[in-house]
Amino acid sequence: VRQCKHHSLTMRMTGSLQHFYSPPLCLDLADWEATEAALGPAGPFELLVNNAAVALLQPFLEVTREALDRSLDVNLRAVLHVSQIVARQMIAQGVPGAIVNVSSQASQRALRDHAVYCCTKSALDMLSKVMAMELGPHKIRVNTVNPTVVMTDMGRINWSDPQKSAAMINRIPLGKFAEVDDVVNSILFLLSDKSAMTTGSSLMVDGGFLVS
Repeated sequence: VRQCKHHSLTMRMTGSLQHFYSPPLCLDLADWEATEAALGPAGPFELLVNNAAVALLQPFLEVTREALDRSLDVNLRAVLHVSQIVARQMIAQGVPGAIVNVSSQASQRALRDHAVYCCTKSALDMLSKVMAMELGPHKIRVNTVNPTVVMTDMGRINWSDPQKSAAMINRIPLGKFAEVDDVVNSILFLLSDKSAMTTGSSLMVDGGFLVS
């Protein structure tokens, strides 16, 4: 997926799921027709992780239409569309499945300059709950992982200002940002049978940010 190419979280998770081999695809998730054409014949699927995201940070009064449209395309519309394609295949196969949508602590807390990011991730959380409700009868579980700042390329860029990052870390009881493995391990748990009774939930991987 174009937005995830060389993304450390995606690469690490792919390595952990080697026994669920699927050939890599490179496409623009904002292009619905291309996505459908690529994913349609790529199945069957049993697991799905929606990890593509953009974080275009602007003060509320400076938010541009381009930033809003791009964020909605990648952070929300693409998740809905890809999940539709995969869930339909899961239902057609008649086998249980699991979907994990990578959200953020920003879905549940207001952050300065994050107006678009916060609202798209909040919408993703609610979309995931509705998916869990409607797909549950088909034995398809849907959950979100909601991390704090993760030390991916995107995280390092957006939190490179020492003053800004220190202010955020001071609000995290564990006193640090998340590493890629912290998020990957949580995703793998929600994909596995160890969470067989868990759906419609948000797993916070935030070092305690929400309780501070």
